[in-house]
Amino acid sequence: MQAVAPLNAQESPLSTGLEDENVLGDARNQASQSSEKASQDLDGDSNEDDVVYVKGEPVITSGSDVSRFLVDVRDDGDPALTFRSLCIGTVFACLGAALCQIYIFKPVQVTVSTVFLLLLIYSVGVAWSKILPRRGLVEGTRFGKFAPVLEFINPGEFRIKEHVVATLVASTASFGNTAVLNFAVQRLYYNTDIKATTGVLATFSTACFGYGLCGLLRPLTVYPSEMVYWGSLPTVSIFQSLHFDTTANYKRMKLFWIAFVGMFLWEIIPSYIFPLFNGFSIFCLASQHASPHVQSIFTNLFGGADANEGLGLLSISFDWQYITSTFVSWPLIQQGNSWVGYGLCYIILSTIYYSNAWNSKSFPMLSTSIFSSNGSVYDQSTVFGTAFQLNQTALSEVGLPHLTGSNVWVNITNNLAIGGLFAHCVCFWGPYFKDTFRNARLGRQQDPHWKVMQKYKEVPFWWYVCLLLLLFFDGTNAFILGLIVVCKGQTTLSWYSYIVALLLGSFVTPFSLTLVARVGNGIATNQLMKMVGGAVAPGRPVANLYFTMWSHDIVVQSYGLASDLKTGQYLKVPPRAMFLTQLWGTFLVIMVSVVNSQRDTILSPTGTNVWSGQVIQTLNSNAVTWSLAKELYGPGGQYFIVPLSLLIGIAATVIHWLISRRWPRIGPVKVDSVVLPIIYTYSAWMASGVTSTITSTILVGIISQVWLRLYHPGWFKKYNYILGGALDGGAQMMIFILSFAVFGASGTPRPFPSWAGNPARGNVDYCNGNGPPA
Repeated sequence: MQAVAPLNAQESPLSTGLEDENVLGDARNQASQSSEKASQDLDGDSNEDDVVYVKGEPVITSGSDVSRFLVDVRDDGDPALTFRSLCIGTVFACLGAALCQIYIFKPVQVTVSTVFLLLLIYSVGVAWSKILPRRGLVEGTRFGKFAPVLEFINPGEFRIKEHVVATLVASTASFGNTAVLNFAVQRLYYNTDIKATTGVLATFSTACFGYGLCGLLRPLTVYPSEMVYWGSLPTVSIFQSLHFDTTANYKRMKLFWIAFVGMFLWEIIPSYIFPLFNGFSIFCLASQHASPHVQSIFTNLFGGADANEGLGLLSISFDWQYITSTFVSWPLIQQGNSWVGYGLCYIILSTIYYSNAWNSKSFPMLSTSIFSSNGSVYDQSTVFGTAFQLNQTALSEVGLPHLTGSNVWVNITNNLAIGGLFAHCVCFWGPYFKDTFRNARLGRQQDPHWKVMQKYKEVPFWWYVCLLLLLFFDGTNAFILGLIVVCKGQTTLSWYSYIVALLLGSFVTPFSLTLVARVGNGIATNQLMKMVGGAVAPGRPVANLYFTMWSHDIVVQSYGLASDLKTGQYLKVPPRAMFLTQLWGTFLVIMVSVVNSQRDTILSPTGTNVWSGQVIQTLNSNAVTWSLAKELYGPGGQYFIVPLSLLIGIAATVIHWLISRRWPRIGPVKVDSVVLPIIYTYSAWMASGVTSTITSTILVGIISQVWLRLYHPGWFKKYNYILGGALDGGAQMMIFILSFAVFGASGTPRPFPSWAGNPARGNVDYCNGNGPPA
């Protein structure tokens, strides 16, 4: 039996006697109550005083639940910013940045697992503390004068805050930077080699503004309990398990290392030896003797193990590098909305292609490249020339570029999501913003971790203001450095467009951060930047690239800082140490050799199951098409529906809000639990890349966020996040090794010998309707 026991608002969050709480209300049947909780969870804003218990354990639903029950408020007061933490963090920043660039050119876009980095850092940090001499070795001897030096180098036990600082330095560098992607586009599509100085100056400019803006928004986007940044919870859980020595943590770490080693060994099978496991489809296997027409249909619908192969409907993937722990981390409200989006995606993309909307059948069903009307890859070099500006005569000869139907739908949903984001934040979360601003003005927060942090000196607002002001004063400031890049870095961007880009990014940032923090993931707001860039810099695709970089990077950098600041709040890292940590990590970004070594594959409209240029292709395609905004997206243009979708997204969300006011609940679902921007985004999720992982990610989400969280909350609280982090760490460590050993990241690839699980010809899942037979 299960009881609903609201936690007294005045009770200490440190209380662990959950079984002894007074029961208020009648006991209910466990299964019935869990079902009710599942429906309530989709609103994402359960009353923080109403806590559901199953088997004496609280069900983690809201951000308040995370702060009170999932993350320990313990603070040992240990040092954070030391020579050791910065040194180790700097070394592993290079590794993280290299791995980030590898994943940019993968057919499924995933982020570098912080768990992967923190485990390596932990091993090195512990070895450092035990191997290098400490001050005690020379104290009381004639070498006693060297004691301070030895303490500076080796301050003793490698503790949690040093570990956090070193990891965040490394993970900040591994977060990536849009400037690097722009340089890759210029090298691949415009044969332009960008100097390293340009990259450093561009990164410095965007980072200063993004960090300064995020710092000013801290009371809104970091301090409150509901600002969780759910993807960071596995990392927080592992940090505390590694350093807080309890019996429970011993069991958790035992599970961690078993899962880590197991996944490390397993990952070599689906990613290298047996790639059929990345997309096992009964339908593909059953179509081997079907007619070519049927095989093509099956490939488009069920194929998905190779990049841009098909929609991957009902395929099962056993490759954790593409599944990732995000689906054991994101809350049910996010995953429920994404499942609706997935279902729509299968229907809509199939309908677009087979109805021949936007002449879809003349091009691949899935691709992020741009094409001529005859289906060949678009000759953009002739249209824009070496000056990267539109040549109207050449455009008349070559014709306008065309997008695949799937790419058009991506652009539509991006704008629907952006419009929906603005409207959702205003309509549904407007009261939250008002309360948050009131708390910020009064200098108060209800979050227990924020209260513990008040013993440390906060970063003054003027520190962050200075980062912003650096953009506007002093001849050697970031604004001037950014202008140098604009004027001298072959960007073709005007100075006033640069200023507009900064202002646009500043406007979008608070909306985007709120969605990410509360729900788990955000939306691609860079579509708005591309649209505005096309208006202020028409006919200049490279200028559009850089306009998008400066405006969108403000959002990206702000997100990275806000997420890390929340991690620091959970783990009690002093705010000023966090400030310096983030600034240092920002400038440790490098670009690896994948751009050169896999050039042909990256330029291919399809790619392979190992490498894909879809991210770079998307950047280039959008830059080219939005530089022709008047011709393609204006009234009378074949893609006019794309910009119009921005207004449709706003209107649809306003209508949704009005419905929720009139009918708060329809059946078992609360109307305000529907987050249209998330649904829009996922309704185009299978438009490119490897799609065979979708069914597996849904199953992982159901097991974690429904079965474990609702019916086994004790196990969920203790082991869910640490298990996800272990699987991520094991998979990414093996992928890093394989990328350089056999996948060709450093030069020549060494493919595994072909056999039934690794066919030499055709797609690895045996769906070969649109390619050569196996």
